[in-house]
Amino acid sequence: MIIHADDPTIATFTGRYVYPLALDPDDVDIEDIAHSLSNQSRFSGHTVSFYSVAHHAVLVSQLLEGTGHEMWGLLHDGSEAYLTDVARPLKTDPYFGKTYRGAEARAMRAVAAAFDLQWPEPPEVKVADVVLLATERRDLIAATGRWTVLDGVTPLTDQIVPWSPKKSKRAFLNRYEQLCRRVESQGQKED
Repeated sequence: MIIHADDPTIATFTGRYVYPLALDPDDVDIEDIAHSLSNQSRFSGHTVSFYSVAHHAVLVSQLLEGTGHEMWGLLHDGSEAYLTDVARPLKTDPYFGKTYRGAEARAMRAVAAAFDLQWPEPPEVKVADVVLLATERRDLIAATGRWTVLDGVTPLTDQIVPWSPKKSKRAFLNRYEQLCRRVESQGQKED
């Protein structure tokens, strides 16, 4: 296979070539998501130590325990495996942000379809995401100042101790397998 400089695809960890701006659910792979998100840092890398998007996703999923939205929590940033994480000011920019948010929504629909998640993302996931943001702000960000998005949000009691990329990937895949087994056992109980 010859890949030209203007080819609109990216090569994933598992060896696929996917078009991230028109992601097909058949191209979405949990191993690619886990690998990519475990190597991407939250906050554009501006944390006191490396803290991966995969670690964040595992914590969001755990925070949603018992809600039925645990898998959504784990995969809520799944599009970033194909588009990469982008800082909030860029996501909200009227020009770049509009384009990125459109691509992100299309990619998230593909991720949701690939894992049989009901679209759109449940609001409980965003609530858990913001609680984690408050905790991350407290534990991992050196900059001071008020973040208005966190007004009235109480961070978790436990402090976040960042994991290595390898540990993040392993924890992400373990959580995924745990949730799949849970769904499988619930399905067997219903039969």
